[in-house]
Amino acid sequence: MQTATGLFKTADTVGSIVAQRPALSRVFEQAGIDYCCGGKISLEQACRKKRIDPQTFLAQLEEAAAGDASVDAAAMSLTALADHIEATHHTYLKSELPRLDAMTQKVATVHGGEDARLHQVRETFLALAAEMTSHMMKEEQILFPMVRQLEASSTPPAFHCGSLANPIHQMEMEHDQAGAALAKLRDLSDGFNPPDWACNTYRAMLDALAHLERDLHQHVHKENNILFPHAIALESQRLAT
Repeated sequence: MQTATGLFKTADTVGSIVAQRPALSRVFEQAGIDYCCGGKISLEQACRKKRIDPQTFLAQLEEAAAGDASVDAAAMSLTALADHIEATHHTYLKSELPRLDAMTQKVATVHGGEDARLHQVRETFLALAAEMTSHMMKEEQILFPMVRQLEASSTPPAFHCGSLANPIHQMEMEHDQAGAALAKLRDLSDGFNPPDWACNTYRAMLDALAHLERDLHQHVHKENNILFPHAIALESQRLAT
């Protein structure tokens, strides 16, 4: 069933909706609906899982979309999108992860006695940072060059790993692990909300973790729901010609 404006349907996948209108990611985040790792399920299914009426949420999306003037990542070429992800999300992580390393260490050391969960925040962040550092290196040195080579070729290149689907599957598994770490960080920090006694560094750490979550959601969404399926589709097209 469509609304009067008809931009979206409840059968549309969550990821496809955000791919068309990236700014709508905020609406999904406010509802606690995963649009990156969980982007392949329908809006109907996602709403039912959160006990949200699908038609009511669909109306919210339509209203928000009316004022959305975002850049459409889905319209980018594969090369342009890979370049964008590196320049935007990878650059952000390379700058922010060291800063959060220092902040989580300081807050856990100073305030871990008042809230033991801060030590878990530190451990979870370290695992996430290590995972994302390795993940970015594999994308920049292996997967993204393959994607660029595929787009530049009129015939399918011979990749050492066989199909692009193989490294993409590995990246998607790592995205799932990152998503689980983000969910754990949110849970350990009461939704990134500081206690009344929190110092400024503690508050800044939680604000930075909340921003990290938002950026990684956008990062994973652009790969899982746009770059990866488009690359696999292009590879299939090249093989068929």
